[in-house]
Amino acid sequence: MNHLLNIAQRNAVLLSMAKFLEEEKDTILSANAIDMDSYAGDDIAMRDRLKVDDPKIDGMILSLHQLASQEDPLGVERFRFVHDNGMQVSNKTAPFGTVLIIYESRPDVTIEAAGIAFKSGNKILLKGGKESLNSNLVLVELWHKALTEHSASKDWVGYLQFDRSQTQAFLESPTQRVDLIVPRGGEKLIAFVKQHATCPVIVSGRGNNFVFVDAEADLQMAMDIIVNAKTTKISACNALDKVLVDSNLVRKQQFLQHLIQELQKSKVEILADHALSGLDGTLPIEDENVWYEEFLDYKIVLGQASDLEDAISKINKFGGGHSASIITRNNETAAHFMNNVDCAAVYHNASTRFTDGGQFGLGGELAISTDKLHQRGPIGLQHLVTNKWYVKGTGQVRN
Repeated sequence: MNHLLNIAQRNAVLLSMAKFLEEEKDTILSANAIDMDSYAGDDIAMRDRLKVDDPKIDGMILSLHQLASQEDPLGVERFRFVHDNGMQVSNKTAPFGTVLIIYESRPDVTIEAAGIAFKSGNKILLKGGKESLNSNLVLVELWHKALTEHSASKDWVGYLQFDRSQTQAFLESPTQRVDLIVPRGGEKLIAFVKQHATCPVIVSGRGNNFVFVDAEADLQMAMDIIVNAKTTKISACNALDKVLVDSNLVRKQQFLQHLIQELQKSKVEILADHALSGLDGTLPIEDENVWYEEFLDYKIVLGQASDLEDAISKINKFGGGHSASIITRNNETAAHFMNNVDCAAVYHNASTRFTDGGQFGLGGELAISTDKLHQRGPIGLQHLVTNKWYVKGTGQVRN
């Protein structure tokens, strides 16, 4: 058993890890080049997530420094009670134990997600995809180097080099204790993990995010937000897939034609619902199931909502429960939308692309949960804890 590392040890390991990432940049980039050259798939989102470059490494380094500077999430008292018989009862945060992270493509998860879980006092098991194996093995080797430098066991960060059948067998009957599983990837991966896991799973869910352009919207603001949310990073789960426009929007046709022209500059494929059919540059929706889809591609659906309630209803029916934004000058309308849309993050006059642990002040994230237990939205190190009851007595027995 690995005894809990104190906060000074955990922070020292994180800072050493940041130092080694800087020193070994060329080694990491070379390993990633092998993975990129070997990737034969045509999934542009997967390819984008797989690539490691200087800015991505700088982001990993920054996240480790931010984590090291944050308060210890362990031992935080949540509740205190003195019993009639004099016993002191308190509830404090405690680590889960061992966290298994199963992920596709993204080598940065090997640093950022593992870093968050480690800072929270958890032992980490990493199961990356075969497409990023070379990158991941170099990064895990650096974890072991950082742990060794501070006399901590290498067992704190382990890598499972399993194929699909071995992974399934491990999920169904783990050969070591696992307390929590976090799948990071597409819907197929998440469904696979949920089907076979025998311990709690935090679902880092799909996006399929919506923007509603209210009748009282600032049209230039709406344009800027939609283009940003759709085109800046199509591989992100916080990217935009659906736009609903209020039927009563003034200059609706001009706004939509201008929006279509702006999206076409980024070569976005644009589908339009029946109410908006006939717009130049759009294709008709041939399968209504497209409303449920997360695209992770240069593709968007434009649709019409008859009013605010219709927009809320459509988002709650079709959306992924991740992020939704309303563009409006009316604060009351915005408040009603934000209170009634059932998403992990709701926005007023801002891009959905901000749904991110770093952007929300958490110093990074382990995942963005679309489940409601035990934490919703970006999961930072403050949330990657369970709790424990501490009871101090002087010989009390219960009658």
